Amino acid sequence: MKNKNRMIMLFVVSVLCFVSLTGCVKETVSNVDSYEKIEEKGYVVMGMDDTFAPMGFRDEKGELVGFDVDLAKEVFQRAGFEVKFQPIDWSMKETELNSGNIDVIWNGYSINDERKEKVAFTQAYLKNKQIIMTLADSDINSKADLEGKKVAVQNGSSTLEAINKEPEVVATFEGGEPVLFDTNHEAIMDLEAGRANAVVSDEVLARYYIKQKNPEDYKILEEDFGEEEYGIGLRKGDKKLLELMNKTLDEMREDGSYDEIYEKWFEGNN
Repeated sequence: MKNKNRMIMLFVVSVLCFVSLTGCVKETVSNVDSYEKIEEKGYVVMGMDDTFAPMGFRDEKGELVGFDVDLAKEVFQRAGFEVKFQPIDWSMKETELNSGNIDVIWNGYSINDERKEKVAFTQAYLKNKQIIMTLADSDINSKADLEGKKVAVQNGSSTLEAINKEPEVVATFEGGEPVLFDTNHEAIMDLEAGRANAVVSDEVLARYYIKQKNPEDYKILEEDFGEEEYGIGLRKGDKKLLELMNKTLDEMREDGSYDEIYEKWFEGNN
């Protein structure tokens, strides 16, 4: 009996040590500057949601395109690095970053206080808003009209965080909570199929999506769930890469290359 108890104790101690060591490894990856390792391999791994048009998505040929894709290519080319695009589960983005699977989160990644606790952000590079989108013939014209309605939202998104800041509104949704989807695309498809009554999403995505379809079929409400800004997320230890990216973004604004990429995706015919 004593031997059995001793074995159980050893097993428990082993498990606790493993958990502790695993935590230490993640902490080390998160807080150590990995710039030299990135220099050695010659490329940066960019974590993204590859369904988030027009920031980063797949075109009809299956190739990754978008505003953030073009911006990242230019930034890292100037920094002397290749960029490798890695589609990820967006709800796990900070875990992917801090475990070392990716080097940056860059795909319409909204800056907020909760995320600042987990990652280091570059300067903001684009403004955004969390809008409410419905079909054109919907009787929903305000937040108050969302009462009893099915409201679709992407899981793990800043949109979900934004609407949860207004719990009194969320409580009126059917079931007292939004319907969650892995991607914004799936949420909008549910709206179009009549299974959801409204979608709350990033304005840049919604307006781009509507522009590609028939704009007369959709409606964006005047009320919204707040304004925000996009930034690029890095591990807190990656100070050298952060400084380099901020410097490069400044240079691109000064020489007009940022504006060229912006016009291509937000003012052109794409």
